[in-house]
Amino acid sequence: MTQHPQDAASLHARHQAVLPSWLSLYYERPLELTHGEGRHVWDAEGNRYLDFFGGILTTMTAHALPEVTKAVSEQAGRIIHTSTLYLSRPMVDLAERIAALSGIPDARVFFTTSGTEANDAALLLATAHRRSNQVLAMRNSYHGRSFSTVGITGNQSWSPTSLSPLQTLYVHGGVRTRGPYAELGDRDYIAACVADLEDMLQQTAGGIAALIAEPVQGVGGFTMPPDGLYAAFREVLARHGILWISDEVQTGWGRTGDHFWGWQAHADNGPPDLLTFAKGIGNGMAIGGVVARAEVMNSLTANSISTFGGSPVTMAAGLANLTYLLEHDLQGNARRVGGLLIERLRAVTAGLDVVREVRGRGLMIGVELVRPGTDERAPEAASLVLEAARERGLLIGKGGQGGASLRIAPPMTLTVAEAEEGATLLADALQAVQGVLAPS
Repeated sequence: MTQHPQDAASLHARHQAVLPSWLSLYYERPLELTHGEGRHVWDAEGNRYLDFFGGILTTMTAHALPEVTKAVSEQAGRIIHTSTLYLSRPMVDLAERIAALSGIPDARVFFTTSGTEANDAALLLATAHRRSNQVLAMRNSYHGRSFSTVGITGNQSWSPTSLSPLQTLYVHGGVRTRGPYAELGDRDYIAACVADLEDMLQQTAGGIAALIAEPVQGVGGFTMPPDGLYAAFREVLARHGILWISDEVQTGWGRTGDHFWGWQAHADNGPPDLLTFAKGIGNGMAIGGVVARAEVMNSLTANSISTFGGSPVTMAAGLANLTYLLEHDLQGNARRVGGLLIERLRAVTAGLDVVREVRGRGLMIGVELVRPGTDERAPEAASLVLEAARERGLLIGKGGQGGASLRIAPPMTLTVAEAEEGATLLADALQAVQGVLAPS
């Protein structure tokens, strides 16, 4: 049933009265999304939107994908919950498939309910295995909202406390086009970042447990280093016995198009020691997890379980979703349609001073905005573009340093026609905002 605007305002007021003030909402008039189909969603007022954000990269294949909803319904009709204290066929089935796809030899899989929890578990494993609480992380990174993952997040917009159970050292390299090495060519850029890492390690007392890094920084605005940076880092880490955790919460399952996992762009010397995943694998169901070689995964000396990780219903959803993704080559679609979308966005924004850069890979695309005539990040422009895009029927995200980058990550079944439509709508929104911000 279509609701009136005052109903949305009432719901917003109720939200503010009972939920935390830091639980942020998009838009001046926040949206209540009521249903979706394919790459489209509808709000409570009956408005239809082309979804270019997918619930923060979580609706990976499509809204209301029949194969997933059928699997969820059938499993819920049998049994919804058991916990990891009992054998679970759906959990073993999905673990076997993920272990085989991970590229990690003798892999073990532990399921969680979110990317935050997956990264938290990976940090526990790495620090226990290495008997050290020192961790390397990337500047501008984001790894979750738990106490430990906030402590290694290199993006101050998402790090509300300096307290942490870990000692974190931040490495340069995740933001290619800003910072002290931005003007260097890729080869020299990698060399400079490696030299910085080497220098840091020489000045650090004790052993480092691990480096955790997103191959493409998600909340950071879809920034990425040149291909091969983490392979070069890995050579240094290996000499010191330091583990490499690849945070694939946003980059996994073929979204980058060129590779199934983000780490494969840096694969000169093999897979990471640990890999974390979440978001898209459940197509909206709460699934996260860690893959690690057995030596690392089995290093905990105390008992552990997961009450909700590996739940039969979420595992059924993950199996159906992964099967659909592989059988329909959605990685290939992300490469083809994503490549077209990036080039189309570069073309339509070429004359806009508010756009500093269109970057990305596959269906992970960032558009960094600046104040016209300057190189200063413009978070106010990003907020205005979100509103303008919504008015035109397009939903996108934002992030990056200072919140000045637009984040575009549609479901991976996106069609060429939908990519063209979305690019046109976004270009129109950007032009409107430039008109507001440009000096007279």
